[in-house]
Amino acid sequence: MAATSKTATLSLDDKSVEFPVYSGSVGPDVIDIRKLYGATGAFTYDPGFTSTAACESTITYIDGDEGVLLHRGYPIGQLAEKSHYLEVCYLLLYGELPSAAELEDFEFRVTNHTMLHEQMMNFFRGFRRDAHPMAIMTGVVGAMSAFYHDSTDISDPWQREVASIRLIAKMPTIAAWAYKYSIGQPFVYPRNDLDYASNFLRMCFAVPTEDYEVNPILSRAMDRIFTLHADHEQNASTSTVRLASSSGANPFACIAAGIACLWGPAHGGANQACLEMLKEIGTPDRIPEYIARAKDKDDPFRLMGFGHRVYKNHDPRATVMKQSADEVLELLGVENNPILQVAKELEAAALADPYFAEKKLFPNVDFYSGIILEAMGFPTSMFTPIFALSRTVGWISQWKEMLVDPAQKIGRPRQLYTGATIRDYVDVESR
Repeated sequence: MAATSKTATLSLDDKSVEFPVYSGSVGPDVIDIRKLYGATGAFTYDPGFTSTAACESTITYIDGDEGVLLHRGYPIGQLAEKSHYLEVCYLLLYGELPSAAELEDFEFRVTNHTMLHEQMMNFFRGFRRDAHPMAIMTGVVGAMSAFYHDSTDISDPWQREVASIRLIAKMPTIAAWAYKYSIGQPFVYPRNDLDYASNFLRMCFAVPTEDYEVNPILSRAMDRIFTLHADHEQNASTSTVRLASSSGANPFACIAAGIACLWGPAHGGANQACLEMLKEIGTPDRIPEYIARAKDKDDPFRLMGFGHRVYKNHDPRATVMKQSADEVLELLGVENNPILQVAKELEAAALADPYFAEKKLFPNVDFYSGIILEAMGFPTSMFTPIFALSRTVGWISQWKEMLVDPAQKIGRPRQLYTGATIRDYVDVESR
């Protein structure tokens, strides 16, 4: 970042303090308040850190007002259309698109690290048979530090690289096995002759009695889901990974912390909430009722999967995801699935209604990804694990960036204390 000629002046009591203002390559300026407490004895108050830049980053840029999402400067629409997930992983990790030779080497390294240590099967089997896949993923990823000691030293660049490849490679296996365990089916091992998305689908849906032939349309749709969720700047789970990393925790612990944060329904559960809403609507004939409820300001109901907290114009990921949803539904059909029938007609009704256009409540990436995953046969309990799988590369890229940032230090947010002031202890007999 570069300092600007501007400064910000803060007056407090009898003090007036100037703070430098910095500009990034794009986006709003930031006021450097690192010396605020020392100069004034005061903190800032910013619940949710929505007006606070906690780090400097070169990975992802979002302009919510304009509906822009860039990875290393490349628009997400171009990456989703022309690239594929592992190439985007390379871009996020290393900063540039790979040459053909670099991409081939990277794909080879990922493909040859997809197996899990065989003893980790015992770890899976320690969970209750009906454990949620996210609970399993959180535990298993955290436990990787007990199996892969040769990649936990964060001060060693080579160990950081090995840990990065291992996590990207093994996360589909962990997610698929968590799913298999939750439904009581045998684990399916990865195959090196399949691409990343196809391998994941096969591990989820193949059984020993019958192999699963991956349809290329479904594989491409899954790859796009991975790509469109790969990174999203300093969201809650990414900030959690950075905060855990700031203490010097090993990479597997940091990513497990990110998975745990993503599990929250306000973060990673949006597409699941969307499908649950579609199930509540039930049949297409009830759509007008729910459209009317969404317009009623006195009704707490709102359409899940429409609009976005960050994107105030449109979600740039939704356009590509809609294309995939259309392709998948054309392939698999919606005639025998009432949820998908409701989804298609709700989409059409909302897009045709001026109210939603005026409010910019367009279908977002969660609406379409939920439809795709439902059509593929995934239960809603697997939606967030697939999100975690996709986001792993973003977490790792942010983790690696933070470790080499000389400005970073252990996270220590301040507080506005409103509790009791000092008081003397009273013996229990006198209370």
